Amino acid sequence: MFHKAGSVVRFRLFVFIFGNMKSIVLATSLIAIIRLTAAQPAYFEPVSFSNVTITDPFWKARIGIVSSSTIPACVEQTEIKTPRIQNFEVAAKLKPGKFEGIFYDDSDVYKAIEAIAYSLRNNPNPELEARTDSWIDKIAAAQLPDGYINTYYTLNGLDKRWTDMSMHEDYNGGHLIEAAIAYYQTTGKRKLLDVAIRFADHFDSLFGPGKRPWVTGHQELELALVKLYKITGEQKYLRLADWLLDQRGRKLAVGYTWSQWRDTAYAQDVVPVKQQREITGHAVRAMYLYTGAADVAAQTGDQDYINAMKAVWEDVVYRNMYITGGIGSSGRNEGFSQDYDLPNLQAYCETCASVGMVFWNLRMNKLTGEAKYADVLERSLFNGAQSGLSLSGDRFFYGNPLASTGTHYRRAWFGTACCPANIARLTASVGDYIYGVSQQGIWVNQYIGSKTSLSIGRQNVDVEMVSDYMWNGKVTIAINPSKPALFALYLRMPGWSVGQPVPGDLYQTVRSTEKKPIIRLNGAEPPLVMDKGYVVLSRKWRKGDRIEIQFPMDVMELKANEQVKYNRNRIALQRGPLVYCVEGADNGGNAFHFIVPENTVYTSVQDSNTLGGIVKIQFTVPALDAASETKVETVEKTITAIPYFTWCNRGQNPMQVWLPRKFEIIRVNPEN
Repeated sequence: MFHKAGSVVRFRLFVFIFGNMKSIVLATSLIAIIRLTAAQPAYFEPVSFSNVTITDPFWKARIGIVSSSTIPACVEQTEIKTPRIQNFEVAAKLKPGKFEGIFYDDSDVYKAIEAIAYSLRNNPNPELEARTDSWIDKIAAAQLPDGYINTYYTLNGLDKRWTDMSMHEDYNGGHLIEAAIAYYQTTGKRKLLDVAIRFADHFDSLFGPGKRPWVTGHQELELALVKLYKITGEQKYLRLADWLLDQRGRKLAVGYTWSQWRDTAYAQDVVPVKQQREITGHAVRAMYLYTGAADVAAQTGDQDYINAMKAVWEDVVYRNMYITGGIGSSGRNEGFSQDYDLPNLQAYCETCASVGMVFWNLRMNKLTGEAKYADVLERSLFNGAQSGLSLSGDRFFYGNPLASTGTHYRRAWFGTACCPANIARLTASVGDYIYGVSQQGIWVNQYIGSKTSLSIGRQNVDVEMVSDYMWNGKVTIAINPSKPALFALYLRMPGWSVGQPVPGDLYQTVRSTEKKPIIRLNGAEPPLVMDKGYVVLSRKWRKGDRIEIQFPMDVMELKANEQVKYNRNRIALQRGPLVYCVEGADNGGNAFHFIVPENTVYTSVQDSNTLGGIVKIQFTVPALDAASETKVETVEKTITAIPYFTWCNRGQNPMQVWLPRKFEIIRVNPEN
């Protein structure tokens, strides 16, 4: 039977030690495990997508595109154009054959199922659900009696399983768990959940304190095990997640192989997690690791994890994050290089890494109650991640550079196909990131139009948010408790709305607005109390109470820290939560031919006919014009900028985010 997790369990442990060192180690491990039942420090619990109905015009349309276009593309590639489903059929002996594809391809099936689960919440589709059920039947049939499931090893030699930590067995298993939970939450069907539980129990039978050592090569299982703990209440899954985190950086896994790389910093396996203070290696692995660590900390109150996560987060956001919220500047390791090394044209910025930033910052937000984490989440969600998905929903970016000479284009699929299903599951589950709830109140973390019904104590509270936040900064929130109730409403004040677009000094405002957000409660402006970046409205709420917010939507100029050499004497434009870019499609095929002097005047233009309906930014500035083959003149031209996430939806053409102040730095390749 499923029950709520998190209750504090008290144990009395009697350990008899007979002078055996192994017994001492085991006793120490057991004491550490029992400490996992410490009081939870999380400020709030995020409200699940399954309890949120999206009504926001922008996000409802994006979710609709995922449902009508992205998921069919994933289904076609997963089942028809590639052998991913076939591998399960062969492993289950439903048909003859051999393993085809890449050893981690099982994970793409699981991510597709997870995306489908989220999509079914807002866009029910009986035919798609039936098809997914048929996939789940094949997955269940491929599971071995001991709970192991991995088509690569089942078909290529089970004697080699759990011998190579870089071969993604645990990564695949983590995505299985996440998919199973999402599908159970949406449909109530638990067949895949039972498969996931059997796999987790199989892993737990082999690894853990007093058993075999193991380090996850591609982190993912850690965060998935915490999710499984929360839905089942089984403490062993939380213990196992904590143990896996503790394995890193200790060189404990003697006798195992790392076949895919030599530098274990690539997988954040040099220093124990609790001692980590700097970001290293592969960006997606790092995000999944730190998401898992924050999850464990939220359940256990382990201050060492919390301190480590705060320090690493600052290293990412203060020195290693793009203005779009993307991370991972280097294609060589798909991750991090040196502090402030943030090239634009060569930026890697994998879509999955931005998805991971959303995951991690949600956990940091709930763990600390600080709005700055939700600010970074918003930046990654609205800009870096959404750039990875075309407006049509069936074309994708793997990397998301901040400048292009016209060589980049969106693709229908990839050999390593993690990004399409990952951006699909993020977009379809956007309901996970809007609200938080505790016994003390309600948190509004993202201004995405939606409806939900919450419980505060024994009181039911209906919340309805109507939002035109992205384009016009207008938000209305209706609070309807079943009867008058005293609690607090926490409204995030985005950093960009008060002149600080990003925490730290990596990016600063050159020119912003002096306007401030306007908040009205039932038509009047209430006294505002700020706490950790939130406006806190504490009162006895009654049915019909209404909050109206108007955020300032003037165009902001941003500059980068001088240590980012690629952006010296350049500015970026932001309006509301959106970062903008200049694309050739709007500017005569050019994107590098102009400068933006100080005191440039910007005009915001609503355009329902361009890129699905956007607000463009237009400005008239000096530009270069070839009057003849031998003469170049300077002329005044009106330049159009569009939201970064919409670029490259009209074919290949040049683009840049960071715009030059001076003519001497205009060049086709802005990195030279």
